[in-house]
Amino acid sequence: MLKRVFKAFHYRDFRILWMGACTSSIGTWMQEIAQNWLVLEITKSPRMVLIDAFLGDIPIFLFSLVGGVLADRIDRRFILIGSQVVQMISAALMAILYATGHLRGNGVYIIFFLSFVVGTAQSFGGPAYSALVPSLVTKEDVPNAIALNSIQFNLARVIGPVIGGLAMKFGGPQWCFGLNAASFLAVIVSLLSLHVNFSPPRTGESVLTSMKQGFRFIGTHVAMVPLILLAFCMTFLAFPMIPLLSVFAKIVFARGIDTYTMFLVASGCGSIIGALAVAWMGDIRNKGRVALAALVALGVAIAGFAQSPSILLSCVMLFISGALLMCVFAMVSSLVQLITPNDMRGRVMSVYMMAFRGGMPFGELSTGWLVPLFTAPIVLAVNGLVLALIGVYYLVVQRKVAEL
Repeated sequence: MLKRVFKAFHYRDFRILWMGACTSSIGTWMQEIAQNWLVLEITKSPRMVLIDAFLGDIPIFLFSLVGGVLADRIDRRFILIGSQVVQMISAALMAILYATGHLRGNGVYIIFFLSFVVGTAQSFGGPAYSALVPSLVTKEDVPNAIALNSIQFNLARVIGPVIGGLAMKFGGPQWCFGLNAASFLAVIVSLLSLHVNFSPPRTGESVLTSMKQGFRFIGTHVAMVPLILLAFCMTFLAFPMIPLLSVFAKIVFARGIDTYTMFLVASGCGSIIGALAVAWMGDIRNKGRVALAALVALGVAIAGFAQSPSILLSCVMLFISGALLMCVFAMVSSLVQLITPNDMRGRVMSVYMMAFRGGMPFGELSTGWLVPLFTAPIVLAVNGLVLALIGVYYLVVQRKVAEL
């Protein structure tokens, strides 16, 4: 069974990149827990936490298309190395600024600015990474590689908050920021050691023409547009729950950093189980139908967490929603990757990433605007129920994805 789950680890380059990315993801989640808590402490405002998340995610929507074109024109490793260096410098600056007392009061605007810088770096690195992973394994192992990639991200969601919570408790936020900066070295080293070399074809086409070719390919495949719309809806409605976990811990349940860490770990553990399940299933039939059924259940689980009266039940609902979220994400991503040829992958994945990551800032912005008016539990419950209804619509009425 384990051999089947970790099948893509047989490929040396994938294994090396996976380990480097896992280390970096742990550092990123350490910074996430410190930064969310710090913004909430400075401003005392749930809206400001979501604005910070918005500024970190909006560059993905703005610049991913350009990043996708570059991923089809330049060695993807070089783009990724540049992205990691920018993020490493930003994290190091956060550590220095906090240690020297410059992130108090109006210092929150410095945090906002650096969040935007990091998001911009990710908008170029994301399409390059998504396009690079399938080139490290054979086509039949692409779903397994994507699922294992989800596992490393969500393993980090468990380990990162635990280490980050301890670092916050005994050393302060500067330790989370500093360790995150150091973690990017692991990705840079792994990228430099890869044997795979993507040699892009020479082209005299403009960036705009290349973008149009990507959109044209998406338009010719009947299921691609619904898949991209589903990616947007999933992140728009589901992902605001993650930055809101600090609000539920501090305001709804009137607890401290330990409860916030517990919520993140519960969600991360569920995500690992979900990703392991997808990796074990491999290239199954009816992926579209399974993904949509999981999407409906995800919406119900989010609504259940939002209305939970106890911390224990909240952790259970977070575990379930984390598992379902990874099932949907891994299966939808696999379908997009399998449909797309390698020479178009950077551009198509940039559109997919723009939808997937683009849903986050708009979801965070709209949720941040609604929370002070209706409270976090009500807004999040409505998000979950709407997400479930969208899944039912694609299962019953518009069945292009369900037939994949």
